[in-house]
Amino acid sequence: MSKTVLVPGGAGYIGSHVTVELIQAGYDVVIADNMSNCDETNYRGVCAIVGRELPLYKADFCDPEAVRKVFAENRIDAVIHFAAFKAVGESVEDPLKYYGNNLQSFVNLLEAARAQGGCNVLFSSSATVYGEPESMPVTEQSPRQVATSPYGNTKQICEDILSDCVRAYPGIRGIALRYFNPVGAHPSALIGELPRGVPNNLVPFITQTAIGKREVLRIFGNDYPTPDGTCLRDFIDIVDLAKAHVCAVRRMLDDQMKAPYEIFNIGTGTPVSVRELVDTFERVNGVKLNWVYAPRREGDVTAIWADPSLAWRELGWKAERKLDDTLASAWAWEKHLAEKE
Repeated sequence: MSKTVLVPGGAGYIGSHVTVELIQAGYDVVIADNMSNCDETNYRGVCAIVGRELPLYKADFCDPEAVRKVFAENRIDAVIHFAAFKAVGESVEDPLKYYGNNLQSFVNLLEAARAQGGCNVLFSSSATVYGEPESMPVTEQSPRQVATSPYGNTKQICEDILSDCVRAYPGIRGIALRYFNPVGAHPSALIGELPRGVPNNLVPFITQTAIGKREVLRIFGNDYPTPDGTCLRDFIDIVDLAKAHVCAVRRMLDDQMKAPYEIFNIGTGTPVSVRELVDTFERVNGVKLNWVYAPRREGDVTAIWADPSLAWRELGWKAERKLDDTLASAWAWEKHLAEKE
């Protein structure tokens, strides 16, 4: 009998791509999403890619009754938690929104997992837990610095909650994937990043500027101590990232974990500057962007990239897609959206 994976936030950007990869790997998937930061576009795209309708609960995981209902109606073997707000800048402006949603939804999930006798829990963590790192690249042993944003702090706190629950409740095992900067879209152009309102992430802002939805792209800060003055990041293709989740789920369900709680960096290991990313998008897609430099954005770290070698050794996973292909997929997705309008 195939195993069932619950994906709260499964209609969103990362969740939709992970759902596709899980199904293609032979797992059954139940999606739950309150649709607060998405519509049904990606859900419909996932169904088109996999060739069938998927269970979708329009449920808010901040509501414990809604979470209990999903668990009561399904035998959940593993759950991947994506039901969180994710904009660094917005979290600085409205921290209570982030602490309320990101922590409560995760606590409710763990309560339901414990009530059913345990579960394998995969937490969607982030490189923001490293704050301003002391040295590069960061490994899983790099110290977690003070978070530079409430968003990053919620990731640190949720990691601690999961670690504590694994120690306290024998039926719960956990893996935290600390991933870096997911970008791009599915090669089919049927699912991709679709933010509501003004994008908080760089690549959708690039593609929306290229298509004419945005007048100008602002690059925040050109006075960082980096080769070109802009921030350095580890941009990872969304499909590569999704496949890492499949490897982690398989590790849990096949009893391959070496400890009840594990942590893995998911990145490429290659730093790319924000300016370099913009230039690459223009070159690959033959598009000229209207961009300007703007003041630094509060909460942004200067530079961070991963040492992903542990994920390769233990999960058998590594990033494979080239940045050129990733940025071409992002542009194809944006054009697909424009054709539908």
